[in-house]
Amino acid sequence: MASPTEIRKGRVMNYQGAPHLVLDMQHRTQGRQAGFVQATLRNLNTGSSTTQKFRSTETVEFMHTTTAKLEYSYIDDMGYHFLDPESFEDTVLPAEICEEIAKFLIETNTYDILLVDGKAVEVNLPAAVEMKVVDAPEGVKGDTASNVQKPVTTESGLSVMVPLFIKKDEVIRVSTETGDYLGRA
Repeated sequence: MASPTEIRKGRVMNYQGAPHLVLDMQHRTQGRQAGFVQATLRNLNTGSSTTQKFRSTETVEFMHTTTAKLEYSYIDDMGYHFLDPESFEDTVLPAEICEEIAKFLIETNTYDILLVDGKAVEVNLPAAVEMKVVDAPEGVKGDTASNVQKPVTTESGLSVMVPLFIKKDEVIRVSTETGDYLGRA
């Protein structure tokens, strides 16, 4: 057991019997009263977020976490399959965990997987991913006004607005935070 003052962003704690990831934390004091920690937590089982106050007299339990670099392989009825490149062990993450980030998962790319007590619970995406353009309409001749863009489709099915000069089979960099085009790879 630990003190709430040890709560930090990115740590995983056992709260109400389920693993919760700390998204944000603030230490607050109110006049002569004892201080408290206000934390925003995301339930790693359900994906729901909540804000909770922890008084300095309470105790919290942190869970053992590790990060593994695994290669994305494929998706099927069981979920998203990630392969350990050294041991060739298959790790499956449920579709509920990956559905929001699926558009950034590219086969054979390596991703950081958060493991809580040896169980995979979350995929940590890099700031940007490189994707191959599979469908790109031709730019209309004469459309040379500043910052003209066209929609293209990437290998993961993501639609991205790019400059007119991007063609089919080119590799582009896409921000995983906003989904915006960052440049050619």
